[in-house]
Amino acid sequence: MMWNRLFRLSPDRKVSYQRQLREMIVSAILDDKLPLDIPLPSSRELARHLGIARNTVVLAYQQLIDEGYLVARERSGYYIDKTMLDGRVRVEPLKFGEEHRPPNWKRQIKFHPSQQRNIVKPVDWKNYPYPFLFGQLDPALFPVADWRECCRQALSVSDIQDVTPDRIDIDDPLLIEQIQARILPRRGVWAARDEILITMGAQQALYILADLLIGKGSRVGMENPGYPDARNIFELKSPKMVPLEVDEHGVVVSSKLDSCEFVYVTPSHQSPTTVTMPLSRREELLMRAEQQDFLVIEDDYESEINFVGEPTPALKSLDASERVIYVGSLSKTLAPGLRLGYMVAPRPLIDEARALRRLMVRHPPANNQRIVALFLSMGHHDSLVHRLSQTYKNRWQVMGEALNRYLPESSRIPSFGGTSYWVEGPEGLDTRELKERARAAGILIESGDIWFMQKDPPQNFIRLGYSAIGVKQIEPGIRKLAELIHS
Repeated sequence: MMWNRLFRLSPDRKVSYQRQLREMIVSAILDDKLPLDIPLPSSRELARHLGIARNTVVLAYQQLIDEGYLVARERSGYYIDKTMLDGRVRVEPLKFGEEHRPPNWKRQIKFHPSQQRNIVKPVDWKNYPYPFLFGQLDPALFPVADWRECCRQALSVSDIQDVTPDRIDIDDPLLIEQIQARILPRRGVWAARDEILITMGAQQALYILADLLIGKGSRVGMENPGYPDARNIFELKSPKMVPLEVDEHGVVVSSKLDSCEFVYVTPSHQSPTTVTMPLSRREELLMRAEQQDFLVIEDDYESEINFVGEPTPALKSLDASERVIYVGSLSKTLAPGLRLGYMVAPRPLIDEARALRRLMVRHPPANNQRIVALFLSMGHHDSLVHRLSQTYKNRWQVMGEALNRYLPESSRIPSFGGTSYWVEGPEGLDTRELKERARAAGILIESGDIWFMQKDPPQNFIRLGYSAIGVKQIEPGIRKLAELIHS
């Protein structure tokens, strides 16, 4: 009866029976569910009980012997190796009664980032038929074979010996080299090795910059509407956010900039409107930055996804006075779950950013850095960007046609790339209520109010992403969404 309870295999799991069996035995041993003095079932008996090949059980047992969980006793069977459980403290769980007084966490916690307005997305978004979400990846687009090839190469003895030591605060030289040679030149940016820092996504780069640069009295210019996570990061350091108007050419260069110490912009595809800042506006912004002595933080997300015409050079590539701090990420092209980004800035700032990162995480995991470096060096990333551009262009066209057909009364700024549409619905539309009704109908959208800085933001904007949804689902999804809006 004990074996029946503990050992149950699932044919629905996407792992082998041998691995499932090993995991179950290890779990039972570590959770003290197996007696130490009673042998486990023989391989023949357990194979018959589970309905699997005897060799599967033999291999699982042998692996557990090699790892120190089991010992084989001649003519007796397989037993738990008691030494595996040595060194564990055995105490009963604490029981808190009235005589114990827990701390007042509201008083102890000095600030509450959980109370900020944040973008919230369902974790089970893959279960919805129409996920019009930004920042998620259609699993069918991930280059599994190419990624596996790089993972296998990173598991060579020399690579493992290279990435397992503590690097203190040093990044993978191969990844720095590839960002230098493959990523930055696409944006017209040239940087020395000591001007590049690897980060855990672009958000860590923004947090590091906020810690290093922004004080309680600093005035920070933010696009309005603009990226909520950047706004929330900067607001943790200073309450003096300056809302900057956005038009069809991106952030408006005006006297509002003059009071700022730092200005955060997303010029390639403005977040969330998707507009691209033209060259003349970029030059005007840089000239103003030099005249008024402020720094520009350029978040160049989605710069690779461009559908029409030549891409505009990054602000950083036009910066002759070293006022632009460049933040990039591989999340939007490779995979958001990898959390790998980079910062490009003058050496004095990178030196301080590296020292601060060391206190936070020392450095991003070296094995992940090596795999991505190999992915870049073998040309897989360039190939992926090419395929994604073609795929997203198709989805962009299909969504544009569907919006014209089913929501002709709505307006949207023309976009030439990226992975989303910014849609202004009819006056009186409450997209927060629409979001809930749409979700109940299997449609996931993002209400646009979160992107605005003002306390009473407009409620009739929607962000519709197309990176996570198949092209065949776009038209019926927009049709159903339009029916909800019109009702």
